[in-house]
Amino acid sequence: MLLAFSVAPLGTGESVTDAVADAVAVVRASGLPHRTDAMFTTIEGEWDEIFDVVRRATDAVAAHGHRVSLVMKADIRPGRTDELDGKVTRLEEELTRRSDPAEPADG
Repeated sequence: MLLAFSVAPLGTGESVTDAVADAVAVVRASGLPHRTDAMFTTIEGEWDEIFDVVRRATDAVAAHGHRVSLVMKADIRPGRTDELDGKVTRLEEELTRRSDPAEPADG
């Protein structure tokens, strides 16, 4: 399972960097495969372990204010692992195939 989430305190001023850093520190300490970009942190693992990390990350952000915004999106695909990189690899391979004039395009 992949789960992308964004968590931030509300009503705490213009910058949320300290709060988000606390959340990402929880994710990193979890040992689960993860990737953080400008908008979301994506974690790979099983339901219970992922939701435990998201809960703890949300608790870390809650310490910065009285209200928290949490957005989540999941890709639940039983039996698949290493999808954090696998999905991107397959996409890049397809884009490379499409840009190679020697390869016929699917139609």
